[in-house]
Amino acid sequence: MKEEKVILTPIQKALRINLDDNIYGSMVEIGAGQEVARQFFRAGSASGTIAKTMSAYDKDFSDAIYGKEEDGRYVCKDRLMNILDHEYGLLEERLDRKSFPDRKYFAFADTVTTLNYDKTNQGHGWIGVRFQKDSNKKWNEIIIHVNLHDQDAKLQQETVGILGANLLHACFYLMEPKEILKELYDNLSRSNLDIDMVNFFGPDFKDVDNRLLSLSLVKEGMTDGVIFTPDGLNHQPSEILYKKNILTLRGSFRPVTKVNIDMLENGLKEFKAEKKVKQENIQVLFEITLSNLKAAGEVDEQDFLDRVDILCSLGYTVMISNFRKYYKVIEYLSQFTASRMGLIIGVDNLIEMFEEKYYRNLNGGIMEAFGIIFTRDIKIYLYPFKPSNNSEFLNSTNIPIHPRVKALYQYLFVNKRIIDLDYNDEVLSIFSRKVLQLLHENKQGEWEHMVPEGVDEIIKEKCLFGYNCEIN
Repeated sequence: MKEEKVILTPIQKALRINLDDNIYGSMVEIGAGQEVARQFFRAGSASGTIAKTMSAYDKDFSDAIYGKEEDGRYVCKDRLMNILDHEYGLLEERLDRKSFPDRKYFAFADTVTTLNYDKTNQGHGWIGVRFQKDSNKKWNEIIIHVNLHDQDAKLQQETVGILGANLLHACFYLMEPKEILKELYDNLSRSNLDIDMVNFFGPDFKDVDNRLLSLSLVKEGMTDGVIFTPDGLNHQPSEILYKKNILTLRGSFRPVTKVNIDMLENGLKEFKAEKKVKQENIQVLFEITLSNLKAAGEVDEQDFLDRVDILCSLGYTVMISNFRKYYKVIEYLSQFTASRMGLIIGVDNLIEMFEEKYYRNLNGGIMEAFGIIFTRDIKIYLYPFKPSNNSEFLNSTNIPIHPRVKALYQYLFVNKRIIDLDYNDEVLSIFSRKVLQLLHENKQGEWEHMVPEGVDEIIKEKCLFGYNCEIN
């Protein structure tokens, strides 16, 4: 029988750290009070743990201490990193290592904005800790970005206090990164916050792949979406999507094929022609839903890395999401921008969008889902489909929609919210599942022409998607 984990309170965690004579450091908190430090002072014996606490609320004072950010922001990753650099440097400069050879230093920092009086903003913040697990080793670092969901500023402050205690406790008493992430939610839930970016760095995390940790955030329900840029690094979504004209293509991309690229190129052509779209403001997004990463009911992490690696190598930004339904993707992306967005979709997927059975979990059924779509500034770019060689192409004019929901479709169609895309007839018959089958069967020369240039070489070199390198 599996032993049930005992969850300590924030005060108990703070006391455990306070009673450890070898843990010592500073805390700097900006924007949400000094809630983390308060946990440690309330626990008692904090004098042996905390070298300094500070809250530089005044912008001029903050800039004088940590420097001014180029973009003028204060709740950002760069500000957090500057705080950690400055405060950890002071520990090493001012404390006598010879007198305390076993002392493990830490610098905790957060820069947070909580709900304003009128509740017109979204509470969020950057939280990080630089720490030693061994006094003889270089420091490690954990950085996270959180979105705060409590509907009261005081409650958001309390959430930050609990989260900070959880983070510091996990840093010193846990080794496995995924377990550290799970502990962050001790005495908290998704109704309090979500974590949409994480980065582990340092000698004790040298083998950690932060992309897999980002996948864990989605897999464990800690957030709804994570983003990777062409350099393969994970980023906080709003940094990439804020006020952008977002053009999204969803797929399994297992592997990415010439059809996917044809869809994107033709969709991008139409999107750029929109009067409400600024070319320099376009953000293309390849989106993979978590259900597409699952094999036998579990997320295949290596398969995930394979897909991200290939898409990023082609220069694309990738989002992994928890959304099975398209309206949820649209709702999620619209929190970052009010600018026009685009969704590239195949005929089969659009037909699925209009099937009522997929909305039975909603009180308002399909009407509730399409209410979200109707109220967002989004265009749907439809890629045609030919069921067989003898059949006609299916597009926006002849797509088979059930009569009960035909009026919903007509609203989008008449208002030019659905646009037919051009297509390359030579690639229209390519399907990922066929490529995958040929890969598994090691049919040399039969699948390479179906994927973008260079992708076949990556697959063969890295033995991706079940390609048997030993045979070849």
